[in-house]
Amino acid sequence: MTRIRETVLPNGLRVLTDPMDTVESVSMGVWVNVGTRHERPEINGVSHLLEHMAFKGTHRRSARDIAEQIEAVGGHLNAYTSREQTAYYAKVLKEDVALGLDIISDILQHSVIDPEELAREQAVVVQEISQAIDTPDDIIFDYFQETAYPDQALGRPVLGTEELVRGMNRDVVHGYMSQNYSASRMILAAAGRVDHDQIVEMAHKAFDTLPAEADLPEEPANYRGGDFREERDLEQVHVLLGFDSVAYDDPDFYAASVYSTVLGGGMSSRLFQEIREKRGLVYSIYSYASSYHDGGMFAVYAGTGENEVAELIPVACEEMLRSTEDVTEEEVRRARAQLKASMLMSLESTSSRCEQLARQIMAFGRPIPVEEVVAKIEAVDAAAVKRTARRILSSRPTVAAIGPLGKVESYDQIASRLAL
Repeated sequence: MTRIRETVLPNGLRVLTDPMDTVESVSMGVWVNVGTRHERPEINGVSHLLEHMAFKGTHRRSARDIAEQIEAVGGHLNAYTSREQTAYYAKVLKEDVALGLDIISDILQHSVIDPEELAREQAVVVQEISQAIDTPDDIIFDYFQETAYPDQALGRPVLGTEELVRGMNRDVVHGYMSQNYSASRMILAAAGRVDHDQIVEMAHKAFDTLPAEADLPEEPANYRGGDFREERDLEQVHVLLGFDSVAYDDPDFYAASVYSTVLGGGMSSRLFQEIREKRGLVYSIYSYASSYHDGGMFAVYAGTGENEVAELIPVACEEMLRSTEDVTEEEVRRARAQLKASMLMSLESTSSRCEQLARQIMAFGRPIPVEEVVAKIEAVDAAAVKRTARRILSSRPTVAAIGPLGKVESYDQIASRLAL
């Protein structure tokens, strides 16, 4: 039975805890409901740059103080930016919860955003952008996203561009933080050897200077699909085939997850067995389903040789089409078992439980009991998977490819292979 507790502070900050009596550590963090899709075009990348700058000094701590204080107790501190959220989190021993929470609250409320530190960190982020561009199986996902959601915030890269990042001054970064990092957009989650009332008391004192909520514009997700290709002198062709998919609250959310597992979610999946094991065309191939609060993406990634791609794409398309007709109950049972096992095993980790709790609040507005998730996964049968597969594959495809492209079929050829 779940022991998750929730308290909403007077300023609107939601505090949730998931106690685990058998561990000696606590994972905690603040998830901010602000990400890349909330940025104006001229400041694309500011959410990620701000994430970096939050660690570069506050009125009470220098950047070195932040690093030394958390590591002096054997803890660690990190953050990430996505298209819909930004997260700041720490893991410490149970006796150091107060320190971890104080550091997180400090960097989220009192960051100096020093101009000299900003200039150095802009150079670091530009290096991160350059590294991504030089890594084809990384940057292809940005190109794929932009092609699926062109001319809108949801399609822009999380990192931004070199020109835009270098052009942001302190007023831009600090102003973005002041405007968007309000209590009502934040979730404080903690899992492990934690006392809820203690966390609430600490949070009430620590998060006392958050700004009032301001209007946050957000473009609705408008999936359009299309074709992106970049010829590069590489050993492999990196290919993504994708489609419009479902939002978090869609009735087919769990069926889409099961479908992704059946199609390309493991060594027993259709794509792995047919394309790698039977034909030897790839080292890596997989499918995934990702969701937003108002839409989603379903995609298949593969990396293959210049010659092999001529066979790979038709076979992958054929497997996708077949999955709308002949998925078996045995395949679905195996996929359900994989999803359930992955979820239940993750409950043994304080970090996973903390993040899962925060993400559930962001996506669904409430903690989802494990029993409810299991029941929804178990309710997915072969008929639901085939119906969801047809729904997904009926959308206009998105194709992205990087590498030696001479034997990659045209967009129209690929689209015709995927026509239901």
